[in-house]
Amino acid sequence: MAMSKQGKRRREVTSYCDWMSQLPPELHNRSLFMLAIPGSHDSMSYDLDINSSILEPARLKILSKICCARRTVNRWAVTQEETIAKQLDAGVRYFDMRIARKPNDTNPTRLFFYHGLYTRTDVETVLKVIHDWAEKHPKEIIILALSHFKEMEERLHIHLIKFIKTLFGARLFLNTEVPTLKICWDKGRNIIVSYDYPAIHHIELWSKITYFYGNSMDPTKVESVLRQALEKSRPSNCFFVCGLNLTLPEDVRILRYILRLCDNLKKVIQRSLPRLLQWVKEQAARTPVNIVASDLVTRDDFVPSIIKLNIHKS
Repeated sequence: MAMSKQGKRRREVTSYCDWMSQLPPELHNRSLFMLAIPGSHDSMSYDLDINSSILEPARLKILSKICCARRTVNRWAVTQEETIAKQLDAGVRYFDMRIARKPNDTNPTRLFFYHGLYTRTDVETVLKVIHDWAEKHPKEIIILALSHFKEMEERLHIHLIKFIKTLFGARLFLNTEVPTLKICWDKGRNIIVSYDYPAIHHIELWSKITYFYGNSMDPTKVESVLRQALEKSRPSNCFFVCGLNLTLPEDVRILRYILRLCDNLKKVIQRSLPRLLQWVKEQAARTPVNIVASDLVTRDDFVPSIIKLNIHKS
């Protein structure tokens, strides 16, 4: 009995900053497609610029010059509270990063992230932060999902990809091999970049990662859609995301939410996340999960709960 308890303690992750290196040895040769990996949805939304123009929803674009409209969008667009570095320290290893170019920017190649509004910090600055963190934590595999490119001409894709390849260099895991922890460690490659732009083909870049989400503000509907996707549509030989995030309506129904003066998306998420997290624990016992992404990833024991799903697999 004492030996059993000691073995169990050895399997527990004690530092979420370096949790991958603490996984049981029997998981080191397992495909990353089969591990449970905590991820953040709209990862850069903590950095939204209240003074920027509105990108979405489309119905509010014409109100960009009105401060209260921008503030309303901001209240319902912020899904994360901590910086990328702090999310990494907390154990997040997948990042949903949506990129756009600001109109009339004096810098012809500068890009920003966005979610409703543009971010204050540009793309290259944030990628450098991730690079520096990856250097200090060589056994932690980071997955970057770059997508939703707005106002980006071909030349900007070429510039961004060149920057990514130069910055991360030999740390980029190529799309020609199935990643496992051991292979990544042996090769010294701990950055995987998914680039959702079909016209681009580079062995250093991975194609779009399937993202399942409920497309609803109702946790019951989110659970139902995700359950069906995990039971019928999940892939077995590539990354896929189970998104616990809530989604605002794109039609006039959005007014039911954004006109609530004393509410915001973070409060709604905080009320629903414990329930969704309990659901994914129960669902993972029936169907495999891979990346599990959420809003407010540093709250409600999200990261530890997802990582523990791996211990149950070993």
